[in-house]
Amino acid sequence: MEGCIFCKIVQGDIPCFKIYEDDKVLAFEDINPIAEGHTLIIPKRHAQDLWEIPAEDLTAIHLASQKIIRAIKKALKPTGVALLQLNGRGVNQVVMHYHLHLMPRMSESPQLPVTDWGLKEGDMEAIKETARKIASAIE
Repeated sequence: MEGCIFCKIVQGDIPCFKIYEDDKVLAFEDINPIAEGHTLIIPKRHAQDLWEIPAEDLTAIHLASQKIIRAIKKALKPTGVALLQLNGRGVNQVVMHYHLHLMPRMSESPQLPVTDWGLKEGDMEAIKETARKIASAIE
């Protein structure tokens, strides 16, 4: 898609620090990392978000994520790896091209912001009603 920075990376117009590539996906280091080894995996074919991405590209991304997370474990020895995928500007998706973040955490590092939130007990009736609404909308 014209103007998409990730499409330009796929086309080779913008350089990246490539981690992995196959016929459907490209993985590279995030240049604004939240942690050492913060990796992005994108489909080579443009799709804005989870609502748009074709199933075959989504599958390819998650199969690649397993290969890459194993490499992260071997190379960096993290205590864990968080995966994050945002959909829409309302949740701060900045690049409007589907991408999956892999963010390792090392034992001596602070908690990752995306994994450190306080739990609070929910309203069971409200949760039940929300579940019913979503379940009834599944096609």
